[in-house]
Amino acid sequence: MSVLESIRKRTGLLVGLTGLALLIFILEALLGSGSSIFTSEERTVGVINGDKIDYMDFQNLVNQQINNILQMNPNANIDDNMKKNIIENVWTQLINDKVINPQYQKAGIGIGEEELFYIMLVEPHQMILQQLTDQKTGKIYEGFANPDGTLDTRKLQMWVNQMNPDQERFWKSMEKAISDYRKAEKYSVLIKKSLYTPKFWAEILNNESNKKMSVTYAMKKYETINDADVKYTEDDIEKYYKEHKYEFYNPITTRSVEYVSFDVIPTEEDVKSIEKEMKEIAAKFKDLSPKEDSSFIQDNNEGGELIINNFTKTTLIISDSVFFDAPVGYVSGPHTEGNYFKIYKLLAKQEVADSARVRHILIGLNDIRNNSQRTKERAKAIADSLLTLIKKKKVSFDTLVKTVSDDPGSIDKGGDYGWFTETTGFVEPFKNAGLLGKKGDISVVETQFGYHIIEVLDVSKNKHLSYRVGQIYREIAPSAETTNKYYSEAASFAGNFNTSESFDKGVEKLKLTKRVLDNIHEGDNYLPGLENTKEFTRWVYKANKGDVSPVFEFKNKYIVAKLTHIKNKGILPLDEVKEDVIVRVIRDKKAEKLLQEFAAQKTNDITTLANNLKISTQKQDNLVFTSFNVFGIGREDALIGTAYAIPLNKLSAPKKGENGVFVVIKTDEKLENSADIKLLQQQNNQTLAGRAEYEVYNALKEKANIEDHKGRFDF
Repeated sequence: MSVLESIRKRTGLLVGLTGLALLIFILEALLGSGSSIFTSEERTVGVINGDKIDYMDFQNLVNQQINNILQMNPNANIDDNMKKNIIENVWTQLINDKVINPQYQKAGIGIGEEELFYIMLVEPHQMILQQLTDQKTGKIYEGFANPDGTLDTRKLQMWVNQMNPDQERFWKSMEKAISDYRKAEKYSVLIKKSLYTPKFWAEILNNESNKKMSVTYAMKKYETINDADVKYTEDDIEKYYKEHKYEFYNPITTRSVEYVSFDVIPTEEDVKSIEKEMKEIAAKFKDLSPKEDSSFIQDNNEGGELIINNFTKTTLIISDSVFFDAPVGYVSGPHTEGNYFKIYKLLAKQEVADSARVRHILIGLNDIRNNSQRTKERAKAIADSLLTLIKKKKVSFDTLVKTVSDDPGSIDKGGDYGWFTETTGFVEPFKNAGLLGKKGDISVVETQFGYHIIEVLDVSKNKHLSYRVGQIYREIAPSAETTNKYYSEAASFAGNFNTSESFDKGVEKLKLTKRVLDNIHEGDNYLPGLENTKEFTRWVYKANKGDVSPVFEFKNKYIVAKLTHIKNKGILPLDEVKEDVIVRVIRDKKAEKLLQEFAAQKTNDITTLANNLKISTQKQDNLVFTSFNVFGIGREDALIGTAYAIPLNKLSAPKKGENGVFVVIKTDEKLENSADIKLLQQQNNQTLAGRAEYEVYNALKEKANIEDHKGRFDF
């Protein structure tokens, strides 16, 4: 039995709900943080714990979340970013269901009906409170609030008791989300409580951090032997690889490419052509009447933008020195600004107050109090009627703010946002009502939000000139002819040099610059220097090593690529890591030779040994086990570990390090600034607890052998 059904047994009340949005959550670290061209064998979106996730099943889950959002908020904007988040939420929930939830069951963790009822309706979980809170004001929606602004759980129960089917589906999704979240909390506590730092381990940690050593060492570095002088065989390479395979484990599949770019750059003729066009536009702009300016700006701006703004002499940067003293209607330009030509027209000059203060009542197109929409005509009629009542003193401004205003952000402030200036981020008609008005003015003003009844409370004595300026811009972009020319060059390269070997020869022959993209993940939509790379990434993951791509188009460039490396998850094959293995084999061969040189020195005196090997000794004080670097070397963990382990005043045996072969002697050792052992135990417990959630979650994911192929599909 769901909590919803239990509630209906316990309550018989009714209340309306306005503006409750769909819960979207992600269990990260347990608690936190289309169509596609494919065959029947390529329908797998991913694999989780051996279960294949079918494309259609996944698409249905995505659509279900989108539909739930739109049911609860019909005006929700499901843009690309939001859809991407929904897709990731669905994927994370599948991981949670298939990987995490089974762990709860194994551990005997669950959540009972009484507990779930309590955390949803008696002492609602924070996730419930978030859904009942106006994100603009940070306060509980009025329909669910007590007089003091806190949540009235009786009103919430009344709404739950009378939900429609869409709201019921939403509420049940919240039940599941909060149930999963609560189980995750319990599981996390269980893991954390199982971790403990014994006293002896705290003492070891204390020694490693606070036991300071004085050491003298002598190292002969590998660089003293030329790589060319080191002899090795294929058997040496294979032997090293077999013995050190674990070092070449790749945790995630990646691929790498080399590519050449044909950057589409406007020619001198292109620039002249655009400049000529802009001069013609500027000439027409001069002859227009004020009524024609707005439509002309929209018609001639890229994307149909209407760019009209108010400036002061300090906020408008323009190279035309006479612009601010010119008469209204003056046109300046075209000017070259970066990658654009721009034209400016002085539309108006007006004296405005430096600052103003108003209060307002918003009659919005979105009636938030009744969760409905208004037409512009209806909103204006209401605003005009209320203005008449206010002027006749039939009703007070304060009363209307509290009872009818659709701006929740200012209701508790009496409709007053305080003093503002011309640069304050309010919409322009709203600002102008104050900055161009005088104290005591009251009027109805239209904005994109609806109609505002605005009363000017005060204006500053200081005023300044404001310049209303219209702008027309045009990007200095290559012409279609120029673009086709570069495409032809890219297509010619892709057609003539379409094998791995010929690709490299073509780069050399045409003197092109070869670029590299490493560590490309499946599904990457952005790569360094490239944007919207989904189709390119799909090719990367369909291609075979050595394949050359067709031409891919990006903003102002065409590229042709060659797939150079495939690094699948798991132990990388020798051919993928051979260069690295050779470096290590050479290092080990050098170490063998240097170890023999050290062993041939029959002395326990480090100075004598160093002189015989023609190397110097180095001293370092205050070296601790947790040090990152050794003076004169850099990172050398083997030397630090050896020094920590050997007795005082005893020369170590020769050891192979990261940078060379060394011997070391510890001449002094003392424990300074010893930590409080109990406090250290507590601190380490906290450290372990902080890591536990993340590491357990990722260990479970690793064990589940998850494959993510969402990037292959459009949803």
